[in-house]
Amino acid sequence: MITHIMPTYARQSVNFERGAGVWLQDVNGVSYLDAVAGIAVCNLGHAHPAVQQALCEQSGKLLHTSNLYSIDLQSRLADRLTRLSGMDNVFFCNSGAEANEAAIKLARKYGHQRGVEKPVILTAEKSFHGRTIATLSASGNTKIKQGFAPLLEGFVHVPYNNIEAIEAAVAADSNIVAILVEPVQGEGGVNIPAGDYLNRIRSLCDRRHLLMMLDEIQTGVGRTGQFLAYQHSGILPDVCTMAKALGNGVPIGACLARNQAALVLTAGTHGSTFGGNPLACRAALAVLDTLDTTTLIADAAGKGREICAQLGAKTADNPHIAAIRHLGLMIGIELDSPCGELVGKALDKKLLINVTADNTIRLLPPLLINDQEIAMLTDILAALIQEHTADTINHAS
Repeated sequence: MITHIMPTYARQSVNFERGAGVWLQDVNGVSYLDAVAGIAVCNLGHAHPAVQQALCEQSGKLLHTSNLYSIDLQSRLADRLTRLSGMDNVFFCNSGAEANEAAIKLARKYGHQRGVEKPVILTAEKSFHGRTIATLSASGNTKIKQGFAPLLEGFVHVPYNNIEAIEAAVAADSNIVAILVEPVQGEGGVNIPAGDYLNRIRSLCDRRHLLMMLDEIQTGVGRTGQFLAYQHSGILPDVCTMAKALGNGVPIGACLARNQAALVLTAGTHGSTFGGNPLACRAALAVLDTLDTTTLIADAAGKGREICAQLGAKTADNPHIAAIRHLGLMIGIELDSPCGELVGKALDKKLLINVTADNTIRLLPPLLINDQEIAMLTDILAALIQEHTADTINHAS
């Protein structure tokens, strides 16, 4: 098929027309179980009635005015997010990369205010913070950086889940002004750090007067069993970035800050044409209303455990599963060899999955997945894993 779209994606050969809950339907009327949720975007599933109603009502009233004027829905959303997060204020934008751009600018300006001429932000190896030049520079993934040099200076990367490496880097470089990490690495392979990792970063930042910045773009809005993943640790960062599931498919991002960090960006220092417009904010408020009136976030922990338990039981005799990791409904099944071909094989079985870091199956199903759908998901995936690893053994021999 002739297309005028730049070939920046290795797309699967399916075209979806409609969705409902955890199900997507293609143009031929064939249904697929969605265990990716638009890469952790559709936490409420597809065509959720509350989001649908909010969009229909708001589109008939007002879509956009620009940030030259007060926007009541934006103020209401900011109030809700600060209450839910423990932060002080919010900058609204359109995506996770833009939210992280705001955080990077905030950290640099914070550094300059402290007299640091060339501020440095510490991030983790295998991290992913976006594909703009700044967020690409911040990311600790060499593969996605290839071909885009020269990247921005001002970033240093250390191994993830290694507080000693962070402490050593901070001790060696007085220009470091902020630490930016993901509470769980998504693109890096669903890597879950030690239980005290964020607490120890918080303590170090307090001692050194550094900004603790958390990228909650994939982990936020209930994905891990708390509204924000850092709430498992009982700490507050100085800066937190959100996007993805905040609008359940409507583009919206947010950079939240507190204390000193909340005072850094002032009029004229940052902005966004579309950020926080009435339509996006109305969608996000519908998402938060739904989460407030259901047990979806609280149930995510148990559903994640159940998926992992069923997969473990159904593949118990398979030595090629290196690990099954999860925090809530953010799940990684690591194999001992590359398994990217499983995405296409799962599609043939009418199941949507994702493979990241070459050898980790990533599951990010909508929070409203039910017991029957969990059983179906684990049945199909376990059989695919067993078949894949058997084929790998046969080819190796």
